[in-house]
Order: sequence, then structure tokens, then C-alpha cells
Amino acid sequence: MEPNQAQTGSPEPIEARIQTAAAFYRRPMLAAYDLFVLGMMSRLMWRCPRGRMLAHYSRQVSSSHLDIGPGTGWFINKCRFPSKAPSITLMDLNEVALATSAHRIRRYHPEALVGDAFKPFALGTAKFDSVGMNFLLHCLPGSMRQKSVVFDHVMPFLQPGARVFGSTVLGDGPHHTGRSAKLLAKLNRSGVFNNLDDRLEDLDEQLRARFTDVETARSGAVCLFAARFPGPR
Repeated sequence: MEPNQAQTGSPEPIEARIQTAAAFYRRPMLAAYDLFVLGMMSRLMWRCPRGRMLAHYSRQVSSSHLDIGPGTGWFINKCRFPSKAPSITLMDLNEVALATSAHRIRRYHPEALVGDAFKPFALGTAKFDSVGMNFLLHCLPGSMRQKSVVFDHVMPFLQPGARVFGSTVLGDGPHHTGRSAKLLAKLNRSGVFNNLDDRLEDLDEQLRARFTDVETARSGAVCLFAARFPGPR
């Protein structure tokens, strides 16, 4: 069985599902993303206001930061970095989203890299003290175990004590309202989301298998997570 079939029952190859989710974020959607997705949907549907996610982001981010799936760059633009001149690398499969976020935080002179979460990262000898993954995991196809390969791919580029953090919309469960459950199903049918079976407990398990000081907390239908890289095993 293909990895995505285990979660969705769809015969569509996992590579095609990755491209479908990434392609959704074209210029018209990105233009409305901050207001519609981070503003209205996060607050009214997922019941996790973007201000809470921003506070979580600011607590974890460092001055040597990698952001995977930065969207429009809203969080990086708004967060409080520990220094005035942070070193920031952005990575996304979608070149339009990557260019959008890079332009938004151009005052920081970020490095932008096209990359696939399911493939080893071409980051050379770079090392980071923090890695952000906001609203990334619920877009990735497969089970939580399969999605968590992104953690394996990032580990070679972490400094000892680095923080890996983010947020993700959880799958079916009592944490959803009737309205949010319908929206969740619609987004999964379209391929924008791939998260019907995503559970907080499964994410927590995957993080604990790799990191220390793991924190997972639910806000509405969103899981906020953070973990620390302990260093060489």
C-alpha cells in the first residue's frame, strides 16, 4: 500500500499529493492568506487565534533560524527575535510562497531554498538553533510516522539544544466542532490537507523518539508543539 493510501484510501501517488498541497498556495491564495487562513479560519474554525501561535513562535525562535513552509512569512515578520540581525533560512516546495515570504522579511536578508520535506535537505554545512514548522504537518500526506521524516531530515542541521517547534491542525476528533469537521473533510478531499488521522498523541510519540523536553498542547483543533535537540547520539 502506498503511504498516502494508509491515511486516505486514495490511489494517487504520494508525490502527486505533495504537489497538490503545495500548488494550492498560488498568488491569489497567498494574497488572502493572512486575513482568511491565519485570521478568520484559525480563530473561528480551528479556534486557535494567530496571536497565540505567534506568542508560541516568539518563545521558541532563535537568531539562527530555519523555517520550513513559511507561508507568507507572517510569523517571521511579526515574531520577536533575540537579536536585531538574525540569520534566517526559508525552505518551501512552492517557489511562489518562498518568494513571497522572502520578500516580506527582506530586511533580514534571508536565504531561500526550494526543498521537499520528504527528501534530505540540501543545506550544506549549515547549523541552526531553531526550526519552525507552522501549519506544515497537516499538509503532508501519510501517517504521522511518515510525515515525521521531516524531523529526521532536519536533525543533521541542528545545534545541540536547538528548538524544533510549530503548529498543526489535528484530524478527526471531539476537538472539532460541526463546522470545523465539515471544513476539515472538504480540505482533505481537495488534497490541500492530508490530516484526517493526525492525532496529538502520535505527534508527541514521534517527537519523543527523537528529541527531549517535548511539549505538545492543544488549542481548539490545533496542536502547538516544541522540542529540544539533545545533540549527538
